[in-house]
Amino acid sequence: MYNDFLILGGAGLVGLQVCRQIISRFDARRIVVASLTQAEAQAACQQLRDENGDRVEFVAESGNLFVPHDLASMARGQILADPARRQRLLASLYDDFDTAFDNNHLVHLIRSYRPQVIVDCVNTATGVSYQNVFDGAAKVREWIGPDGFDSDGLADLEGFLLSQSAPQIIRHVRFMHRVTTQCKTSVYVKIGTTGTGGMGLNIPYTHSEDKPSKVLLAKNEAAFGHTGLLFLLARTPHGPIVKEVKPAAMIGYRGVQVKIAADKHGNSDLFAPRETTLTGALDLRQPDTTYDKAGRLEVPIVDTGENGVFTRGEFAAITALGQMEFITPEEIARTVVQEIRGSNTGQDVLSAMDASVLNPSYRAGLLRRAALSDLAQVESDAGVPSVALGRLGPPELSKLLFEAHLLRHAYGSLESVIADGIGPADLSAALADALVPSGVARTAPSIGIPVLLPDGQRILRGPRINVPQVEGHVTTVHWSSPDQLDGWVKRGWVDLRPENMATWQTRFRKMLASRQALRSTGSAAADIHVWSADTFEIGEVVAWIFNNELDGYRVK
Repeated sequence: MYNDFLILGGAGLVGLQVCRQIISRFDARRIVVASLTQAEAQAACQQLRDENGDRVEFVAESGNLFVPHDLASMARGQILADPARRQRLLASLYDDFDTAFDNNHLVHLIRSYRPQVIVDCVNTATGVSYQNVFDGAAKVREWIGPDGFDSDGLADLEGFLLSQSAPQIIRHVRFMHRVTTQCKTSVYVKIGTTGTGGMGLNIPYTHSEDKPSKVLLAKNEAAFGHTGLLFLLARTPHGPIVKEVKPAAMIGYRGVQVKIAADKHGNSDLFAPRETTLTGALDLRQPDTTYDKAGRLEVPIVDTGENGVFTRGEFAAITALGQMEFITPEEIARTVVQEIRGSNTGQDVLSAMDASVLNPSYRAGLLRRAALSDLAQVESDAGVPSVALGRLGPPELSKLLFEAHLLRHAYGSLESVIADGIGPADLSAALADALVPSGVARTAPSIGIPVLLPDGQRILRGPRINVPQVEGHVTTVHWSSPDQLDGWVKRGWVDLRPENMATWQTRFRKMLASRQALRSTGSAAADIHVWSADTFEIGEVVAWIFNNELDGYRVK
């Protein structure tokens, strides 16, 4: 079965138990234990070696999975304190995806070890939400005064942009998709969170904020946003099997001891109190140095791992019946390993969602043909072609629909496009002649779809061009090579060059050949690779291209 594993967050409370369960249930050859710090990862690996000897290779890795590889060992505060590093982090989050992907630490880690199985025990939602977008917003609003922008607040503004949860989780899941596909990872299991330990909006535990805690609710939003993206990842071709186990209780516990603890501000000192008369103002922050120290904050605590440490009173309250209660890391780890082995535990959130969502229906299939028939009749009566508005992405959709429409207008059928004696240059000339009578010359450029004429040197355009896509105030782009320009054309320009016409002829030959297979083989051949339409329906043509050339199809 599987013998090569990467455990993200492997030194944590749950991660360590996942390692132990893997060792007991699989013939593991190597387990890479990744943690935020190298010291944590090394300590976990040593503990596992002491328990298991040399029969498994344990490898310690560390670093922040959400940042460029060379920044992975730095604390977030270190990165945010330096303007150049903030710019790099902003670029990794908001700029070119391919560049950010190649530089990302998570990608580097998976590429280095190419594991068969990844178990992600990182508390992603907590890490993202506790960057505290609300505090960031308050700081930004403070320096955006009535007189406009105050440049002294630039660090706060950039920190606010970097605290947004959606861009971070979207990019994280996209990185995971591409790198696991490239490295042929078999299984990816995420240990998620509900954000509130299974409780509702009435949750009384807020890490000392007012209730309901905005930060805690942001954690819930991030947690289920992440689940939604994993639901999509699980339905994406060529990727790993994707599962999520989502505990709905507090996870605990590691041990009980007397130790020096810290409050939410990181303070571990006791201070002699100072009597102060209440006036109209209350100073919330005063220097520690102005108070006399009275020892250390040393107290019996229970260690609950990533959830922190609790006193006896806190632990008794949070685990009581009707409160968060709690679940042990061993139970979570056993469920994870059972899911990796293919057992149906009933605890995979993504499988539960698969079973709950409403899927395509037979009735809708019947009505689809009626709707298309009515559209064709109205199109004929109005004398206006119904091709594309450019509002349904990706940009390839409009481009391909207009090209298919031109082919249908000029030739009428798939067979005519590939008839003997019809070459790519003939198609180019015929489609150029069809631009005006087909309506494409006016419609496509008007909605931002340029038409590249057969010579490849001239275009028909309107006031806006959709591809390349830009954000912000950019209105002019430059290209440095023909390949770059060609990439724009493939993504969203109607292309009348002979080489593109040759591509269309190759497609039509494949489509018609697959139709013959359907006749001879019957229902066994009926899948997304078969051209089953009996007319030149341009939407069906583009759907076949998405299914067979762009991996744009559903797998469930």
